[in-house]
Amino acid sequence: MEWRKKYPLVGLLLLVFLLSSCARATPSVFSPTATLVPVATLTPSPLPPTATLAPSSTPEPTATSLPDYPLEGYGPSGFPADVNPLTGLRVADPNLLNRRPVVIKVENLPREHRPQYGLSLADLVYEYYTEQGTTRFAAIFYGQDAEKVGPIRSGRFFDVNVVQMYRAVFIFGSAYSAVFERFANSDFAPRMVLENPQSCPALCRFEPQGRNFLMANTRELGAYLKTRNVDNSRQPLEGMYFNLQAPAGGETGEQVYVRYSGAIYNRWDYDPATGRYLRFVDAKDDVNRNNPQYVQLTDALTSQPIAADTVVTLCVPHEYFFKSTEIEVLDMKMDASAGSYRGCDGQIYSGGTGAAYVARDGKIYKAQWSRPKQDAPLTLLDEQGKPFPFKPGQTWFEVIGASSKVEKTDNGYRFTFAIAP
Repeated sequence: MEWRKKYPLVGLLLLVFLLSSCARATPSVFSPTATLVPVATLTPSPLPPTATLAPSSTPEPTATSLPDYPLEGYGPSGFPADVNPLTGLRVADPNLLNRRPVVIKVENLPREHRPQYGLSLADLVYEYYTEQGTTRFAAIFYGQDAEKVGPIRSGRFFDVNVVQMYRAVFIFGSAYSAVFERFANSDFAPRMVLENPQSCPALCRFEPQGRNFLMANTRELGAYLKTRNVDNSRQPLEGMYFNLQAPAGGETGEQVYVRYSGAIYNRWDYDPATGRYLRFVDAKDDVNRNNPQYVQLTDALTSQPIAADTVVTLCVPHEYFFKSTEIEVLDMKMDASAGSYRGCDGQIYSGGTGAAYVARDGKIYKAQWSRPKQDAPLTLLDEQGKPFPFKPGQTWFEVIGASSKVEKTDNGYRFTFAIAP
């Protein structure tokens, strides 16, 4: 295949990975060319107690502790050397920015594997639909490290968008054969990190209660990349605009509901005391969609609640790469290849743009997302086409189909995921 000639190291790592999987006493859950299998029937299960591990680095300051934040904000270009262009915050150690971001795939099901590790320390998190009612996270780490991130799971077509936008290193557990083929033929193929006998301590097995989780340690990743001669130099990451002052206008945005399926749904509650949105997630299946039960999500690494300074719901074209009664393989178009399409707000968009709903400071604003270049971070634009400000801090993106349902509620918005047949 073309990728084997272009990137022989990728093929070598794949071979080593497969051989080491066969040699382990415990069976490997992952295989880079695994056939996608149906998702098992979900059963309600309580969240396990959170661990008491401490964060592995000094957290970035929060937006509420920035009395000297410039009135003009930061970005979308010209970021100071010590300001993280993915959060708009100064970092405790500017040397951390002299590297690439890393995208790590983290699972959302089964529920007994929650809470996940390290999500509170990510700069950006994308949640998106995978198949059979499930979602996964693409968590982006740059301005601070986490000693455990996971459980790590397999990649999907959507990940190509994220890895390319942030010029990132990509850590994942496996991929459906057609998905892996696209990864391997991409420009980021040399930056893919899969489990192999030399990947620990950057990528190791961690076995709480015998679950055999695959975990990443972002602090150890740089040394591992050096052994592979991977270019991990600082990249141009301009595009996002941050301002501590909330824009004028907007609608009440105290709660944001996102429903992906009868099994996966979440709610973001605005907390005026911290100025952040707290994440609550499905505690049990709600197949009939009339009796949701939520539990607050925390981070098993830091024991902190999962919270975001900005929550952005993105309406993105989805299409089926393959579909049967038991299997779904989806592709999400975030570039010109999407062509002209109707968004979830009823308006017509060209490929690489779409409707966005931005929740910050207890308000929700209608905006437009834009991916101006393949290797440029996602940006937000207002009605006049000018940069719309993220609140400094962590941003979560909820990715839904372009044909999804959008409803106003008394205190916010409700989004119901859908894909056009």
